This record gives sequence, C-alpha cells and structure tokens, in this order.
Amino acid sequence: MPPRRTSTKGFKRTDSLLSGQIRRASETRGFAQSRVLTQWAEIAGTATASIAQPVEIGYGRGGMGATLTLLTTGANAPMLEMQKEQLRTKVNAVYGYNAIARIRITQTAASGFSEGKVAFGHQNPTATHPKPDPALRQKAAEATQPVTDDGLRDALARLGENILNRTKR
Repeated sequence: MPPRRTSTKGFKRTDSLLSGQIRRASETRGFAQSRVLTQWAEIAGTATASIAQPVEIGYGRGGMGATLTLLTTGANAPMLEMQKEQLRTKVNAVYGYNAIARIRITQTAASGFSEGKVAFGHQNPTATHPKPDPALRQKAAEATQPVTDDGLRDALARLGENILNRTKR
C-alpha cells in the first residue's frame, strides 16, 4: 500500500490565513501572544473571563516586566484584585516566562469602552427583553391620546408601554 499523501488540494486552514492579521492587531495593543486574547476563557477560567477582559499589555521604560490591563465592572474589581497573582501566573504560562510583572484593573460600566460597546457576558436577548404585550401597547396609546403633538405622543406612549411592561414582570 502506498503511503498516504496529505494534501489540502489548494485549500488553506483559516487560522493560517488570518494569523498574520490577528498577530498585527494584537501586537498594536502589546499582546505578543495573541492566545491571551483569543483563548482568554481557557487561560483565566470561565468565571474570571465572564467578569474581565484583557485590554492591553504595556511595557515600562526599563523593560523589566510588562503590565497587563484588565477591564472589569466596578462591582467585580475587588474579586479580581484578589486573583491578580493567580492570573499573572496563568498568563505567564502562556508566554513561557515571566513576561507579565503586574496586573492593573480598569473599572468601567458593563458595556465596556466606546469602541466595543459589548457587554462582558453573552446574554440571551430574548431573556432580557421579552416580547411586548399588545394589550399594554394599546393601553399606553389610549392614555396618550389627548396629546396633540405627534412626536411627544409617540414618545409618551413608548414610555408608558415600557413602564407597564416592567411592572408586569
């Protein structure tokens, strides 16, 4: 039996096509190892990854160790503060040496910085926003009927519908 030839018949793996672009994008934020970004949940653990994301790695003037900046919400910052040393050890295991000397925690709102506007966790949109009740929509429209300005009437009707939906929950 002849030896099996491995051939992709002209096709390339996706990671080989995108690895250069991912590497360049991550290096602009100081990530020499893009695995810290792409596999953050495996490195830090799912519990930590759900409350914090790596933002950048900054190198000081002396070049003695880098600082990893993590983005989290204000409520989760104390928990993350207690885990800094374990996180530093896990991230340095990815690099293979003590590349990260410090971890800095940046607190912000749950939606993150203006560039991403993405919440930390993956949420089911139907769970957070149930379908509006048509009866409540009609009730809100009837309550705002006496208002003569169309824009104001529509805004008040939406406000009333939101209030009625919230109290129904």
